[in-house]
Formats: sequence, structure tokens, C-alpha cells
Amino acid sequence: MASSMYEDLNLVSLYIKGCLIALGTVASQTAYSVFAFDCPCSAGRNYLYGLAAIGVPALVLFLVGVMMNRSTWDLVSECRLRSCRKLSGAAAFALVGTIVGQAVVAPLTWVVISLLQGKAYTCALSEFTDPRTLEGFPDGQGSEVMARFPCKESVAEELQGFLAPVEQRLKYESQLIGWLLVAGMALMVFLHLCLKRCSSPIGYLQESYWSEYRSSEKTLFHDTAAVHARLLAAQNVRSFFGFVALGKEEEEQLAEQKKLAPICSTNWDRVTGVYLYREKNGLPLYSRLHKWSTYGTDTEKCETGLLKSICRD
Repeated sequence: MASSMYEDLNLVSLYIKGCLIALGTVASQTAYSVFAFDCPCSAGRNYLYGLAAIGVPALVLFLVGVMMNRSTWDLVSECRLRSCRKLSGAAAFALVGTIVGQAVVAPLTWVVISLLQGKAYTCALSEFTDPRTLEGFPDGQGSEVMARFPCKESVAEELQGFLAPVEQRLKYESQLIGWLLVAGMALMVFLHLCLKRCSSPIGYLQESYWSEYRSSEKTLFHDTAAVHARLLAAQNVRSFFGFVALGKEEEEQLAEQKKLAPICSTNWDRVTGVYLYREKNGLPLYSRLHKWSTYGTDTEKCETGLLKSICRD
């Protein structure tokens, strides 16, 4: 029951985070469309401008999402430290899929909202509209004329009656592509979750526990690292000046730690990188830190040959 509640909370947290990212992107896209979007209404330029208005912000948002994902740098560290030799093809695919899936929320929202609004698509594709498909349209009109349709004031008076049909057709195409994109991405997310569940080496309840453990370990590690770094800095400052400006609580913490020492690089490497679920003698190892704690916490063991093989795992 508790495990199920933890899983539900994690799912709700991810859902809320995704919704906040999507809402922020919607607000940004709407503001851009209202205040900044300005179709050049010129053949050859409309297409580039329209595609850039849809694609460039989406690309930037995607790259930012990838860079801000901790799993990205875990994967980079894994390849740097261990040449990714412990990652199977399926595991690598699942990890990359997770990174891309989380990073694609904002850019997908931008693209979908752009398509549903239809301004950028209408600008980009107006010059490619075939005038012969418009009943009663004057002969001899080319792409230069059609490119002016997104700017109503630039259209000749005798062609004003064709503004609505052209805009309606292009908006129909734009919104159809947008909804198809939403349906396609929803299907891909569903299939990814199904494959993830089916290929998991552990049961649903234990996976829920594992997720809760990783979340707790991440929070505690970050908070403790911040305190350790501050106390180590305070110790070094006091060694230099003879005293250090600390609060009462921090002074007590520093007094309890008689001699703080930096953590050796080998230990940092051992707890850094991608981790796949493993068991040893039937007991689960939930993280690299868990494995490090199980197989030795003595700093001096960093340099022994006995643990060098473990350091590279």
C-alpha cells in the first residue's frame, strides 16, 4: 500500500512538472505569436521564416531540456569513466529514450501550439498554394501574389474575397498536422511505458520502492554534500586565519568532526554514472552509492588493487 502511494506521488510529481513546463511554453509561444511574429509576405522568405518560427525555438528548448537532465551527464560520465561497456543496447536505448522523452515536452508543446494557432504554417505555406484550386481566381497569378496573403493589407482589392478560403485551408492543414503529432507522441509514450514495465527485472512494488529510494538518496546526498563542503571550507579557512565566522550550530558540527578530509577521486568516480539494477547473493543493490557502501567505505581502499575492479564497474 505504501509502495503504491509512493509510486502515485512520483507519477503525480512528474505530471505536475510536465504540466508546468507545458504551460510555461504555451505562455511563451502565445506571447511570441502576438507580439513578435511578423510574416515577411515575400516569396522565398515566407517558407524560411515560418519554419524558423516553429523549429528554432523548439530545437533550443529541446537542447536545454537535454542539458538540464541529470541522466544526460550520468551517461556522459559513464562513457568517460567506463567507456559504456556495462551498458547493453536495450539499457542504452531505454536511458536515451527517457532523456529524450523528458526533454521533448517543451519543444513538442511549442510545435503543437504553433500548428494549432496556424500563423507560422500559413506564413510558410501560403506561397505554395495552387491558385488553380481556388474557384474564380484570376489567371496568371504566381507565388509572389500568394505569398502576400498572410498580410491582408498587401493583397490586391480584387483578391480580398479569396483571403478567407486560403486562410481556412492552410489552418485546416496546420491543425490537422498538430493533432496528428499529439496522437503520435501519446502513442509513443504509451508504448515506451509498456516496454519499460515489461522489460523491468523487478516487480512493480519493488520498482516503486527503488524509485522512492533513489529520490531519497538524491535529496540526502545533495544536502549532506552541501554541509560537508561548507564544513571542509570552514576547516581550511580556520586553519589559515586561526578562526572562522560560523553560526553556533555550524560551530558545533565542525567541533564534532575533528578532522574532515576530502573524499578521494576514486570514490567519486565509483558513485558517478549510470546504474542498472543488480543483486548480490540475492540482495538488491539500488544505486552506485549503495554498492560502494556495501563493498567498502574505507577511504584507504581507494588505492588497493582489491577494489580497483569494483571501482570500474
